[in-house]
Amino acid sequence: MKLNKDLYLNSRMFFLTGIVVLAFIVSFILSSLVILPKILLLVLVAVLVTDVLLLFRTKRGLHGYRFTPDKLSNGDENEIRIYLENFYPFRVFLEVIDEIPHQFQKRDVSFTLKLEVRASKTIHYFLRPVKRGEYAFGAVNGYVSSPLKLVKRRFRFSADAVVPVYPSYIQMRKYELMAISNRLTEVGVKKIRRIGHNMEFELIKEYVAGDDVRTINWKATARRNQLMVNHYQDERSQQVYSLIDKGRVMQMPFNGMSLLDYAINACLVISNIAIRKSDKAGLITFQNDIGTTLPASRSNRQMASIQEVLYNQKTGYRESDFSTVYGHIRRKITQRSLLLLFTNFESLYGMQRQLAFLKNLNKQHVLVVIFFENTELSSLTSAPASQVKEIYYKAVAEKFAFDKKLIVKELQQAGIQTILTPPEKLTVNTINKYLELKSRGMI
Repeated sequence: MKLNKDLYLNSRMFFLTGIVVLAFIVSFILSSLVILPKILLLVLVAVLVTDVLLLFRTKRGLHGYRFTPDKLSNGDENEIRIYLENFYPFRVFLEVIDEIPHQFQKRDVSFTLKLEVRASKTIHYFLRPVKRGEYAFGAVNGYVSSPLKLVKRRFRFSADAVVPVYPSYIQMRKYELMAISNRLTEVGVKKIRRIGHNMEFELIKEYVAGDDVRTINWKATARRNQLMVNHYQDERSQQVYSLIDKGRVMQMPFNGMSLLDYAINACLVISNIAIRKSDKAGLITFQNDIGTTLPASRSNRQMASIQEVLYNQKTGYRESDFSTVYGHIRRKITQRSLLLLFTNFESLYGMQRQLAFLKNLNKQHVLVVIFFENTELSSLTSAPASQVKEIYYKAVAEKFAFDKKLIVKELQQAGIQTILTPPEKLTVNTINKYLELKSRGMI
């Protein structure tokens, strides 16, 4: 802890001024007051000076610092810790105020506690950012009181820390660990029944209990005089591209986060799972023009590259141009791939304007159109209506909700895979669709 120099000089000046004032008060009291008030006032001044001496005599009475992660995870609860240690020779009472970034719009991050002699304590609290970017923390302010509690002394530490907020790497790691340990069903990911075998042969091995008897290799069994089975592996190195629409339709907020940020978080998770499944993950962002193109790969650096690209995505609030996307994909992606299109259609007419380009993409690749339910409309349609205005609002909400279902039906009639999902279930539903398509051998 580096004590603020200005604070130290002000403390010295305050102490010297206090001595002068005390001498003046004592001389004035002795000359003008009667005995009892003189004694009471002298006692009060003596206690006040004692409290000041107790707090300011120890130069480094309080030590502390703030622990923050190297980066915060967008949309998740991130743990922040404040470590405090008492170097005073007596128990102290503390009020701790942390100056958190202005993006959180919180001014009540304060804690009260007491520390025994030479004791330490760690304060834990959580912050949930809802926008990507750099977040500037101020100082941690510790206001110390002695057992007399007449004076407070301020200490400042861990000032001016800047922490970037990245797409949800906490969510990515959670699903990654569950995928590795085959526990994805715990968070709603369905167990997909595999249809038949793909034809990528790997090796012949000895039969063990649980192997499919239909894979017994009778010729190898006859030669080795023991049961041998063919072992197949999943088809690998399929390309999985996330297409992220950055247009104005993706700026609608839900629970403080925009649809664009929900899509970015889901893109990070599905890209990581695709690489874990030995597929290649790529990324294309667009609005009225193509933004960023990251070719599909499963190299060791691919996830770091995807995370950096997603961190820097911003929108110009413009109308999305699907014709430009179609032309770009036709030129850049020559191998049949899985395209996960994260967008939003609020009306049937808006989807029909883009349907021709979506059909053409689906002819060359496996296209999955992912768009969002308006959960505010869902709560409005389910609420009872008694007044004319409420009935009118409910009718309009039901019309928009019905349009969403018509969009799904028309896309499916065109042979396009579709996901209509609430924002909070976007990641799980996207993983489900990816695993389903893998199990059906469509990619």
